[in-house]
Amino acid sequence: MMSAVILQGLPAQVNTQCRVLVLGSMPGAVSLHEARYYAHPRNRFWPVMAALCGFDATSDYTQRMQHLQRAGAGVWDVIGQCQRSGSLDAAIVRGSEVANPLPALIAGLPALQVIACNGGAAHAAFQRWVQPALPVVAAALPVLALPSTSPANAAWSLPRLLEAWGQLRPWLGEPEPPTTRHCGG
Repeated sequence: MMSAVILQGLPAQVNTQCRVLVLGSMPGAVSLHEARYYAHPRNRFWPVMAALCGFDATSDYTQRMQHLQRAGAGVWDVIGQCQRSGSLDAAIVRGSEVANPLPALIAGLPALQVIACNGGAAHAAFQRWVQPALPVVAAALPVLALPSTSPANAAWSLPRLLEAWGQLRPWLGEPEPPTTRHCGG
């Protein structure tokens, strides 16, 4: 059995126009090694978000992240540091978790309308460490517990994931440009 090592998560990928904050638990080994969110080739996060936001899931990482942010979505994790061997949430050493400063991030996102937890572990960690520390206004935001896109969640097919994650559609998409009214003619 591998011994647990101390892992440091990835930085938040959000901008001030973020309407949907997608929170994972802690990046897997491949993502940490490549310093890219959802880098495991069998993780379905990018195909799901590409389908919901209308971009090519096979484009390079920088382009995918730009498309995601233009659609109003941002990505981070609830846990910023922990001890774990391997990639599974179940392998996180209980008591080693250090939460990311999500209350401060959320307070700085004026357009935020919904928080989406990618999997049960992310949702449980959010409820444990983040929810109690949120200001009243932020605590009123809807928090969706969505099925994990991880390859470990093989019971959920891509079509089933798309259906469940489709709850995010009302908040995703490029914002409409302001309309201009012309007077007279």
